[in-house]
Amino acid sequence: MFESLSDRLELAFKDLKGQGTLTEINVASSVKEIRRALVAADVNYKIAKEFTEKVKNEALGTRNVLKAVDPGQLMTKIVMDELVELMGGQAVGINVKGKPGIVLIAGLQGSGKTTFTGKLSKWLKDNKGKKVLVAACDVYRPAAIDQLTVVAEQAGVDIYKEPDNKNPVAISQNAIKHAERFGHDVLIIDTAGRLAVDEEMMTEIENIKNGINPNETLFVVDSMTGQDAVNTAKAFNDRINYDGVVLTKLDGDTRGGAALSIKYTVGKPIKFMSMGEKLDTLDVFHPDRMAQRILGMGDVISLVERAQQQFDEKEAKRVHDRILKNKFDFNDFLKQIAQIKKMGNIKDLIGMIPGMGKQIRDLDIDNDAFKKIEAIIYSMTPTERENPELLNTSRKKRIARGSGNTITEVNQFIKQFDTMRKMMHKMSKGDMKGMPNMRGGRGGKKRMKKRRR
Repeated sequence: MFESLSDRLELAFKDLKGQGTLTEINVASSVKEIRRALVAADVNYKIAKEFTEKVKNEALGTRNVLKAVDPGQLMTKIVMDELVELMGGQAVGINVKGKPGIVLIAGLQGSGKTTFTGKLSKWLKDNKGKKVLVAACDVYRPAAIDQLTVVAEQAGVDIYKEPDNKNPVAISQNAIKHAERFGHDVLIIDTAGRLAVDEEMMTEIENIKNGINPNETLFVVDSMTGQDAVNTAKAFNDRINYDGVVLTKLDGDTRGGAALSIKYTVGKPIKFMSMGEKLDTLDVFHPDRMAQRILGMGDVISLVERAQQQFDEKEAKRVHDRILKNKFDFNDFLKQIAQIKKMGNIKDLIGMIPGMGKQIRDLDIDNDAFKKIEAIIYSMTPTERENPELLNTSRKKRIARGSGNTITEVNQFIKQFDTMRKMMHKMSKGDMKGMPNMRGGRGGKKRMKKRRR
């Protein structure tokens, strides 16, 4: 995401590299390029100008204080701090207090409201331990109720719907009673998409909000629409005074104008960001982490958090015990692959590693990169998966035919698996033979005893 902005900002800092200090001339040149980068990212010119004025004043104000700091690094730090402030300063949580806590979802047609409803319900269920009910209040779009039904099933949450009722206010009020009756912690109400210029539909969303008094009203916006998204967000906020913004389709946004401008323009925080269609691709919006990603610094914290969400302590102990006994097999490996895939888009995950974003930008990393490995393993018999040592030449040929791979590819994978298996076994036992130790090599212990004598 934000590739164009990242590239332009990198160019803006490039001129400062190798220079001994910040001067009015090189600061002015760098700031000019930063302003151009922001405008090219579809940030309103007034916002871009105000932003760069702050950067310029901060740079000139600290140049004599921090003489030992590299000018390029200092400018990067200043821009990062200002980006964080522009996007809201800090992450803002969602309010789901009450029994049930009520969340109203509003937004434009095609912005991804229904998918986000599913993602939020799954996030609240998996991360907050909430019993969630979603309500289908889009009574206009064909198959809208069916879509939410499918999404709710995928998320593992309950759904309330009245297919024959065309009054969304009444449906949402009935959904509250249903949630109270069946003990749901959170009710999420998915509404119809509407245009800001459609007075009748705007009045309807106002009536829904007034009729249910939600704890939280979230405005869902397609980040790929850039400055148009910001203008629409303002128009909606003027009517329904929502609590926060959700940016969807962020993985397709190479510019970043919406993320950079909404908080400044509307005065409401970005609470969530969504990437892709899978229901587990929802993240809390952290301005500091987003600024780091824009500046090519990666996002290790979010990467670790995603890993922790998929971490199963009992499963980890079971796998560790099997590795220790040298019993780690292909079934165990399949489970590890499944956990990695649950963390999200592979390219996005690699991009969170500092320095890797630009390296992989032009690479076509298939999110189904594990398919070949899975095909090979699934072409094995249950006995072969449990006993990798059984795989002789004839068995490998059969597996190659069954998986649609060459015998060379099958041999290569099995060899890599065997090497990995042996390495994990050695590490789990603490067997570091052949490796230098902290006492100065293999003979370090004996030499130390000799000195004591």
